[in-house]
Amino acid sequence: MMIRFAILPLLLALNFSMCKRQENVSEGSQPASASPPAPAAGTAGGAPSAAPVAASPKITKPVVDQTAQVIIFCYHRLVDKIRYPGTEITPAAFEAEMKQLKDAGITVISMQDLLAWKRGEKNIPPRCAVITFDDGWKSQYEVGWPIMKKFGYPFTMFIYTEGVRGGSLGGGEAITWEQLADMRDNGVDIQAHTATHQDLREGHNIMLAAPGGKRTRTKLTGPPYEEWLQKEVVGCKQLLEQRLGIKVNCFAVPFGNYNEHVKEIARNAGYEAMFTVYGQPITFTSPLDSIGRYAIEANKPKVFVDAVKMIGTSSGGAAAVAEVGAANLSTQPADGETVRTALPLIKANLSGVGAIEPGSVQMRVSGLGVVPVSYDPKTGTVSYQVTQKLRENSCTVIVSAKSEGKKVEAHWTFGIDAAAAGAPALAPAKPAPRPAATTKK
Repeated sequence: MMIRFAILPLLLALNFSMCKRQENVSEGSQPASASPPAPAAGTAGGAPSAAPVAASPKITKPVVDQTAQVIIFCYHRLVDKIRYPGTEITPAAFEAEMKQLKDAGITVISMQDLLAWKRGEKNIPPRCAVITFDDGWKSQYEVGWPIMKKFGYPFTMFIYTEGVRGGSLGGGEAITWEQLADMRDNGVDIQAHTATHQDLREGHNIMLAAPGGKRTRTKLTGPPYEEWLQKEVVGCKQLLEQRLGIKVNCFAVPFGNYNEHVKEIARNAGYEAMFTVYGQPITFTSPLDSIGRYAIEANKPKVFVDAVKMIGTSSGGAAAVAEVGAANLSTQPADGETVRTALPLIKANLSGVGAIEPGSVQMRVSGLGVVPVSYDPKTGTVSYQVTQKLRENSCTVIVSAKSEGKKVEAHWTFGIDAAAAGAPALAPAKPAPRPAATTKK
């Protein structure tokens, strides 16, 4: 009897311990939701099992229109009285050009939308333009910006940092950091244009600021050049990002002068795109390290008109155009080549495109418009001998034709030696405090 009473408390304690363990296990396996688990199939009441959770949809890039075309314009100072036509335009002329874009059905898009399209991330209208202002003049803030607001156009400012008011090259006509911050706060895109706006190639004359403000002209090579180049390309980007709290991913090359080494430094610095002043229509396949812009000058109004013509007529209801790479057409001159004559023979071989409708072949040449071409159906060669001297330092060619009922088109641009074009070579001007005008591009 005593043994029975002794065992009874032990059994009660053991039973209590096991109950606590089951409670703990039940609590640990209980999901965060208070909802009871769905009954399994075949349970009482015949309730069906819960439907499985749908898998997350796979995210893919949007399908973008790869036949769209973009022209990019580059402006400098806006002044009522033209003194330096190479870098100036009147406000009235500028506003008229902005209206022409609207009247022509060309959509002005932002630089970042252009790059998103190039990455295949965003669609853009078939015919677009991007507006840029170079250097950082106060007239861009005081005159250009209000006009852009009037049309509701986005735009990009390419700034060389020593040219901002207070910098070594920032005179009375320069924009200020406060004005740039105001533009930033209102959605204006701000990008890099070097520190001192000089030719970036090794061995070329540059101006260096010595202690005390004295400037000396010199040629840099080797390590001193590399150190200077870093300050111009990388230092400019860092200062803009730090001073304005922005991301800089675009770089406009002063004068359009650069080489593969400059490209490499820019890529390593984190620039996504590089821009020149050698205008050409931008397509989906155009390389991002040499995007051409049309530099608008008071003494060359035809540049704007020709640029608008280069992306064709209104696309409303028009058939899509298939872009053909110039490299596949054995073009002459080749894309990117510089020729020593202003009267070149322009050729392309269309035999690899497919069956061409002979009467549909057309060639446009910048500065000339549509030209009378010769087309040989046997060889597929289209050619035109230039008879009117080309006077610009670059020339863009657009060849189009119909193949199996579809329009195909190819673009390429070649350079013309300055001496052959009958124009002085584009050389960097001596950097000077503003408002002294320079021939900057």
